[in-house]
Amino acid sequence: MAGPRRDTRGIVDAPGLFARVRFRRREPAPALRPYLEHYWLIDWDLDQPYASHVVPHPSVNVVFQRFGPGADSPAFAEVAGVGLELFTQKLAGRGRVCGVQFRPGGFRPFAPGWPVSEWTGRRVPIAEVMPATDADIAAVLGPPDAPEDARVAALDSYLLGIGPRPDPRAAHAMAVADRIRTDRTIRRVARLSEAEGVSVRSLQRLFAAYVGVGPKWVILRYRIHEALERAESETGTEVEWAELAAELGYSDQAHLVRDFTATVGVPPTAYARPPAAGRPDVRPPPYSA
Repeated sequence: MAGPRRDTRGIVDAPGLFARVRFRRREPAPALRPYLEHYWLIDWDLDQPYASHVVPHPSVNVVFQRFGPGADSPAFAEVAGVGLELFTQKLAGRGRVCGVQFRPGGFRPFAPGWPVSEWTGRRVPIAEVMPATDADIAAVLGPPDAPEDARVAALDSYLLGIGPRPDPRAAHAMAVADRIRTDRTIRRVARLSEAEGVSVRSLQRLFAAYVGVGPKWVILRYRIHEALERAESETGTEVEWAELAAELGYSDQAHLVRDFTATVGVPPTAYARPPAAGRPDVRPPPYSA
């Protein structure tokens, strides 16, 4: 791992979010890097409420949160399973979030008692899944003036104290998920099965136990992330949606438009509207598995 990702994939209206909050990604301790994508830290102090939207990655996140101005403000932590729909979070006043994004397949070595599909589409108190005390949560969030490095060190200490437990199947799941993300020729589960030399059913069982969603879902989600990032980066220019649909393995533009709209809440052409025209409100679509 050469360091945290620098892309904005999954963040809806990234410029709008970054204009309102302080957002950073940080690298975990070396022993944790095979299992984690990165830590993500957000602090805000807003005059007006703001609703952020994210198209979730096929990853479990552990999220430490404080909504309020001081160290005595309410604080809690959750395990957030893979999100199946657009995630919306309203931010107001002052607050802080310290998050851990695991690699797809990388969470189970820290909570080996359940298949990762147990948490899919759910956000549950951290103590229901992995050991955590109020002192652990307070240490990660720190006082308002806590140095960023101290929060990262507290996250390292907490996770290293739990595990991870070596698991070859977790390593396999992470490798397959990474292949989906990086190999543009993987557009169908059958193609992935052939490349991996295992049956489709074996891949489905592996992903249910270690990723939380099926390989077909992961392929689709990475397509939507790429389309969303293209719409962000090419705002103000004409995106060739038919060409992009072909690049992403869609049979036609209509199928890309359908999936993008169902996931993000607006059609891609409306989302990529030039700034002068105004971007439409993004609203959560109906729940869909």
